[in-house]
Amino acid sequence: MSLTPFKDKTILITGASAGVGAACARHFARAGANLALVARGEPALQAIAQELREQTQVITIAADVADMPSCDQIVTQVINHFGSIHILVNNAGLHHRGEFSTLKPIQVANMVDVNLRAPLYLSALVLPYLKAAGHGAIVMVGSLAGRAPLQGAASYASTKAGLRAFTYSLADELRDSGVAVGVVSPGPINTGFIMDSIDEVEDIVYSQPMSTAEAVAENIAKIAQ
Repeated sequence: MSLTPFKDKTILITGASAGVGAACARHFARAGANLALVARGEPALQAIAQELREQTQVITIAADVADMPSCDQIVTQVINHFGSIHILVNNAGLHHRGEFSTLKPIQVANMVDVNLRAPLYLSALVLPYLKAAGHGAIVMVGSLAGRAPLQGAASYASTKAGLRAFTYSLADELRDSGVAVGVVSPGPINTGFIMDSIDEVEDIVYSQPMSTAEAVAENIAKIAQ
């Protein structure tokens, strides 16, 4: 796949310090895109940024996308620095594992905020810039859990199902705008998102082949080009 379409484009990636987000950052850096990398953890964010600055322009923003004022500040910082946004990758995710009855209400709310509200809110913030440019893309990182009920993950699955529904609705609304909208819905991915809590992962998850973060990043790039 040609990387040329991304040269000098500004790409905003959430959850960019590890896993799929970091794989996306590396993929787009090789293409010469300008990167705005967002994550909560400053040290890990700086590490990936330092790695990629030899290849392209990178800014880092340590922020929690569950906080709406922080999302406002993220977009403002990107526009102030690069002057534009062409692609948004809504990758940040949160999964408190366990059956719904075992979760604290705040854990349920946090999953909704990170997995669903933040992508919708960020999409609303960046869309005027994408439409003004006449082209661009918004890519959601969903999950196989959003396509089928997953026992032991009712909250997570429902947020990913909502994200999928939003994606298809928005894609239909923007079909003639030059702005592409899509979602990738991988099964298990060999990242810390699963591997760091492997004993708590639902058994049914392992019925699907394990993907790599790099493979998911390639699929995200196919939607975004």
